[in-house]
Amino acid sequence: MCGIGGVWGGSEHAVVLNMMKQMVHRGPDAEGFYAGAYGCLGHRRLSIMDLVGGDQPIYDRGGIRAIVGNGELYNYPMLKRVLIQYREFMTHSDTESALHLYEQLGQSAAEQLDGMFALAIADHDRLYLARDPLGIKPLYYGYRGDKLVFASELKAMVGAADDVREFPPGHYYRTGEGFHRYHHFEAREPEPGSVTDHARRVRTTLEHAVSKRLMSDVPVGAFLSGGLDSSLIAAIARRHVDRLHTFSVGLEGSPDLEAARVVAAHLDTDHHEYVFTVEEVLEALPQIIYFLESFDQDLVRSAIPCYFVSRLAAEHVKVILTGEGADEIFAGYAYYAGIRDVGQLHRELLRSVTSLHNINLQRVDRLTMAHSLEGRVPFLDLKMVELAQTVPAELKLFAESDGTLTAKWILRKACEDLLPDEITWRRKEQFDEGSGTADIMPQLLARAMSEPAAVGYRTAHPEARLRSAEECTYHKILCESYDDPRPVLANVARWTDRPAA
Repeated sequence: MCGIGGVWGGSEHAVVLNMMKQMVHRGPDAEGFYAGAYGCLGHRRLSIMDLVGGDQPIYDRGGIRAIVGNGELYNYPMLKRVLIQYREFMTHSDTESALHLYEQLGQSAAEQLDGMFALAIADHDRLYLARDPLGIKPLYYGYRGDKLVFASELKAMVGAADDVREFPPGHYYRTGEGFHRYHHFEAREPEPGSVTDHARRVRTTLEHAVSKRLMSDVPVGAFLSGGLDSSLIAAIARRHVDRLHTFSVGLEGSPDLEAARVVAAHLDTDHHEYVFTVEEVLEALPQIIYFLESFDQDLVRSAIPCYFVSRLAAEHVKVILTGEGADEIFAGYAYYAGIRDVGQLHRELLRSVTSLHNINLQRVDRLTMAHSLEGRVPFLDLKMVELAQTVPAELKLFAESDGTLTAKWILRKACEDLLPDEITWRRKEQFDEGSGTADIMPQLLARAMSEPAAVGYRTAHPEARLRSAEECTYHKILCESYDDPRPVLANVARWTDRPAA
């Protein structure tokens, strides 16, 4: 996990140097620069693979091309076995495989990468940018006059570029050719089959998704809220490692803390927990919103426990597994229960997962990276996402004999041997609910902005479409966090803005 940035179309070393300063948290281990006649690239490194020799930029043998990257390429071993027949590898970094793949395939290289990534390759007078299909790793771009500017975070773009936008997931860009979409999430029809067959495929695919995300030269841990998703990830990971660190946070007496203790004891993990206080939430809120780069009420609420659990985990590991994505592919959220047509639910699940890049995945990336921690998301493995589409919607949101609906039913059936029944069949709670933060935020922030004051604030900021006094407070904090908040505000995504399926 790292931070990348650059300016293309002319040398702007000072600008890129400042961009890297804004992203030290993404890579405190090393800093690197490429400066050429046509542009400049910067890199902040969090050392995960090839700790000694993996500093970036990485150059090709002739020194003509250079790459900076953010993320992990899980098919790196396979790519290297093939590419080493044609190219000389100078490091053991997974990022180098992307450079040599580009040398072999040109702009179609991104199609062959399996992982989470945002990368930039300087190719003489051309720049190549690419982002993974789901947008797990962030990338933004804008313009500085006629120069193209890009960076991993919006805060690095403040003062460096105008008209800042999110680089679209599943796309690449190359100088002279513009943007091209290389990955399409085609809707797939559910496939017939028994519950046993569907459960077996779900289990096998998930186990593979978790195991390949254990690739690392540093310790890997797992978030553990005590809910189904994080517990399953931890259970599978525990089978592959002798020692697994797990992490949980919440307010005193919150359901997550107790459930996580049950799971940690069952799995025999090295479990760590942190009980935060209301006062700590208030004190940390400006920093949380600054790193999150959003004022969306739902996102901020879920970012609060994510901030504290990431801080805790960073004291012990550099890589963390999370359960993000399971709700979107297996119908975990309560609002899915209101979609009674199975065809509409099937379409909504695909739309949900492909909308994650600038909402929940933004939260995971920013809050883990705020503490120099790499977050990995096994449920969003492409094969997992594709397989989930083949499972009939009625096996995800399952109607019991008494008429009640059980969310993520097929996932529970597929993995019910891994966990105690009280965890496997625990009712879904969002991260902020289980940790206790959702209950306290409206009352907590009432002292910061009253309802009458919020009315005036909303009137002054109609473009933000603020929903509550709580969200007004988040918006105000965000605006005060930056000298020029416009690039950040222009890219705030809203969960509630998603079009109907």
